[in-house]
Amino acid sequence: MAKGGKDNVHFPHRHLLGIEGLSPEEISILLDRSETYVNQNRRADKTTPLLHGRTIINLFFEDSTRTRTSFELAGKRLGGDLINMSVATSSVKKGETLIDTAMTLNAMHPDVLVVRHPHSGAVKLLSEKVNCAVINGGDGSHEHPTQALLDALTIRRRRGGLSGLQVAICGDILHSRVARSNIHLLNTMGARVRLIAPKTLIPPEVERLGVEIFHDMNEGLRDCDIVMMLRLQRERMHGNFLPSIREYFHFFGLDYEKLSNAKEDALIMHPGPMNRGVEIDTDVADDVGRSVIREQVEMGVAVRMAVLELLALNPDNGGNA
Repeated sequence: MAKGGKDNVHFPHRHLLGIEGLSPEEISILLDRSETYVNQNRRADKTTPLLHGRTIINLFFEDSTRTRTSFELAGKRLGGDLINMSVATSSVKKGETLIDTAMTLNAMHPDVLVVRHPHSGAVKLLSEKVNCAVINGGDGSHEHPTQALLDALTIRRRRGGLSGLQVAICGDILHSRVARSNIHLLNTMGARVRLIAPKTLIPPEVERLGVEIFHDMNEGLRDCDIVMMLRLQRERMHGNFLPSIREYFHFFGLDYEKLSNAKEDALIMHPGPMNRGVEIDTDVADDVGRSVIREQVEMGVAVRMAVLELLALNPDNGGNA
């Protein structure tokens, strides 16, 4: 059983590859541990030597600003040695396979690998070839577990819990690993999930995940507590998914008129990066009373500190509590 450093917290997994399969208790362990780092990150002295001597490698095969920077900050605030590997200039670009990369990194004896990869399942494959802990920083359109955790922490701090909340996830569901991780987490924690998108951007048979499907924003947002917007991932679109950006915003972009269907105190969320005027209106995104988008970024560092701590100090990964 894994042990955390501060309070002897147990987290019984070597890796964090996804939210699917985690129990409510395991999710709560991660959120509770994250909570302890929120106040620490607001102090003048934000660092702790908890992971002194531990090596964390950020291995990102896709561009990322928020996630990579957030993990880098989290690792440094825990006192770990953090290395950012630039895949664009690495041997991977010269034809080295993912397995070759895994074996090379394994020989360096890191304690944690944080991996983002464009192909679903690649991070799991890598985790089977190394001796250290692996954290999924996003794989294809499969999962992005730390994003779902930081979203949940943001909601929990504002609403006191997740159970019973009506959450609408709106936009490009088809290509979104964020949506999948959030669906798993929210359902597990007792929330009710609605997906709102054009038919072309809804995955086939997604109802099996226990969600309601809507193709009309006004109807889908009715009486929702949380409105979670997603960007259009045009880099993953191969074909005609949309008639035009202007038409997409007209029907599915969040503005105050559509938002009026949700509860008066509904929170507005977005994992970033935002396409203003495409999936969300600028005034709505910057609404200080209802938008928690900047708060999500802050919670991301706390969540990633918690995950790094619990996995790096897991005895199954060679860590000592």
